[in-house]
Amino acid sequence: MTESLSRTDPIRIDVWSDIACPWCYIGKRNLEAGLGAASADDDAPVVEVTYHSFELSPDTPVDFEGSEADFLAGHKGMPREQVQRMLDRVTGVAADAGLEYRFDVLQHTNTVRAHELLHFAKAQGAQQAMTERLMSAYFTEGRHLGRVDELVALAEEAGLDADAARTALESRQYLDAVRADQAQAAAYGINGVPFFVVDGKYGVSGAQPPEAFAQIARQVWSEHRTASAPTAEPTA
Repeated sequence: MTESLSRTDPIRIDVWSDIACPWCYIGKRNLEAGLGAASADDDAPVVEVTYHSFELSPDTPVDFEGSEADFLAGHKGMPREQVQRMLDRVTGVAADAGLEYRFDVLQHTNTVRAHELLHFAKAQGAQQAMTERLMSAYFTEGRHLGRVDELVALAEEAGLDADAARTALESRQYLDAVRADQAQAAAYGINGVPFFVVDGKYGVSGAQPPEAFAQIARQVWSEHRTASAPTAEPTA
């Protein structure tokens, strides 16, 4: 008897999110915590995570005049007291994920150029670092992510070439890539984020707790291992 050997392919997790979505940053941190827990297993899953563009409010102006509460009250037609309760709640959930949200200094803006920068970073192999830098800048530092100069500065802080980032942003080099992500989201029927697509067949909606992400990683990794297990072949 001989055995044929095969490699176990990594789990692919595609994440649709928006830089300006508070639950997306929480979901990112919870995903990382869950995968971190699963990585301690004897048979640890191998996972590749890719972020994709989704604009929750594409009609938002670059320079919105007002606070986050002003935007939500006007955009969603919610009473201001309800908006404040919602912001207080998400701030508390973020704190549980180790994030200090600062809605008092947050500068609401259109995020399409930030998404273009993420695609530029992806082409340089630095999408993970750029995603973290943008979300931290937006939610915890009050940086203005609608302005090219600010985005270029953040790209440099993430270790990318500032001149190349500026050229990509000013030429709109990656706008088509952003639109392609959005078209794929529509094809999947995604209408809210964060949304996680695992191996192109399992959909996970919302900022699930770390335990949920660890569980699905282990489950799918088990499926991968079963599919790639050596099979015995008869010999003459």
